[in-house]
Amino acid sequence: MRRLKVSTFVTLDGVMQAPGGPDEDRSGGFTKGGWSVGYWDDRMGQVMGDFMGRPFEMLLGRRTYEIFAAYWPRSTEAGAQALNGARKHVASRTLKNVEWNNSTLIKGDVPMYVSELKKQSGPEIQVHGSGDLIQTLLRNDLVDEFHVWTFPVVLGSGKRLFAGGRDPGGAQGRGCDDVEHRRRHRDIRARGRDQVRVVRAGRAERR
Repeated sequence: MRRLKVSTFVTLDGVMQAPGGPDEDRSGGFTKGGWSVGYWDDRMGQVMGDFMGRPFEMLLGRRTYEIFAAYWPRSTEAGAQALNGARKHVASRTLKNVEWNNSTLIKGDVPMYVSELKKQSGPEIQVHGSGDLIQTLLRNDLVDEFHVWTFPVVLGSGKRLFAGGRDPGGAQGRGCDDVEHRRRHRDIRARGRDQVRVVRAGRAERR
């Protein structure tokens, strides 16, 4: 069974909407996009590179797919080759086709598609951004692991990672045994950010 891993940025009050730019996602009248930008540096890029340095496929919502597909095919940045070459599965109710290399438009029931995808042989499945899609995955208990970057920002409104609450369940925090990786995380925390890796440990028993 393949693992599905969500990598996301959140504020201290749990908002994940539009971390990268003011026009990334204005739905719901959101005007605070770009709140993570001032905290990016080389150290954070190295840790993100480590996460994406292993074989992976991507599962993306429509908005994140369009942002990635407009940028990465023309990019010469580190990581562009891996992103462009990876297999991509796109969940959308409005797109008619997807043209980015190795992209597949999901047709029909998304939770069923993802459930079957996880049963196939292949690398891990990564979800980046895609806030609305993450809600669907959470409702159907399809997320195995979270890589959550927390930024020292409070917005008060916006789409949240755990919107509306979720069924009770357990989780386990996981660290890293690699000395260099831990050093990078110390440098990152010194600037007020932190990243935690959380692995699902099953649903809580109802009594």
